[in-house]
Amino acid sequence: MRRVAVTGIGVVSALGINAEQFWKSLALGRTGIRPIKSLDVTRFKIPNGAEAAFFDPLAHLDAKSAGMLDRSTQLASAAAEEAIATSGLRVEGDRTAVVTGCSLGGKISEDEAYRRLYSEGRERFEPMTIPRVMANASASWISMRHRITGPCYTVSTACASAAHAIGQAFWMVRNGLVEAAITGGTEAPFTPGLLRGWEAMRVVSATTCRPFSKDRDGLILGEGAAMFVLELFESAQARGAKIYAEICGFGMTSDAGHLTMPSALGAAAAMRSALADGCFDPSDIGYINAHGTGTDANDRTEAEAIRSVFRRTPPVSSTKSMHGHALGASPALEAAATIFALHNGMLPPTANYTTPDPECNLDVIANEPRDIKALGAISNSFAFGGLNAVLAFRKAG
Repeated sequence: MRRVAVTGIGVVSALGINAEQFWKSLALGRTGIRPIKSLDVTRFKIPNGAEAAFFDPLAHLDAKSAGMLDRSTQLASAAAEEAIATSGLRVEGDRTAVVTGCSLGGKISEDEAYRRLYSEGRERFEPMTIPRVMANASASWISMRHRITGPCYTVSTACASAAHAIGQAFWMVRNGLVEAAITGGTEAPFTPGLLRGWEAMRVVSATTCRPFSKDRDGLILGEGAAMFVLELFESAQARGAKIYAEICGFGMTSDAGHLTMPSALGAAAAMRSALADGCFDPSDIGYINAHGTGTDANDRTEAEAIRSVFRRTPPVSSTKSMHGHALGASPALEAAATIFALHNGMLPPTANYTTPDPECNLDVIANEPRDIKALGAISNSFAFGGLNAVLAFRKAG
């Protein structure tokens, strides 16, 4: 079976505008959750978020290109540029795929268009409205910008979007459909309409995100993008590329149950599938990057699922406590955190953790990182609609 290496990583998030800043913040347990500044939230019950506040699209794109793109695509473009540059791989041509995950598409552009229509009574939209809002805009833009003519598409499966995208890209490289892939996820959800929607669900914290802590009271929305270059392990070795980790397993299931309530059975089945696909025994896994939203139901259910799969539960953390819940992009941000944890021999913490919850009886990495050289790790993503996706990684070597 062909092995697949991760040789490029690019990240834009509330923790920094590149992968190095992202990892440094994670390793310090530094949260990017702050008062929302990109729009007026004085009339909302959601005062805080994890915004990529220091991202400047004009540092990555010319003014004309930036003006054509929604913020979600701008974020994806910057992350892809960094991933390709750090990889050093020539990606153009038909033997490279682009597979991205995005739950919302160009939500900022869409919200603004409808505001002008319904609030101001405007009868004409901007000519680029549809290209800006379409969910596949990021994949298409990356393909065009880097002259990649192989398979190119976007997966939209709520908060599992990027995990499904990365997993499918991995399988495409492993199975020989392509030789390399640019893959990851992006999301820019800070719009009045979307905040009202999340406000109505009553699952967003008014303070901060405290996954697995007994006093947790909800998630915190975030934005950002993370992109990766995947290529054949042997090819990466032959050209002397830096290999951050090996991606070696992917599992996905559907609960076929409830639209919003998670299932421990479905989550556990996805973890077992990823382990089997990566030829892992549960004892090989030294770290789990949890879905860990900070909501009551999710954290209890995920803890139950983890305990059912692992005889002795590995160290667990939820990095959403720092970069927020970036919806469809969260699995990509968390995959980056997992890869860096393996590469650097340091497990990032769950920030804001206060009191253990007996119903979340896990080895939670609380507030401070751990210097543990894990050889294998998984990253969990469990989405509304009962969609579960788990990625499995191995330390390069």
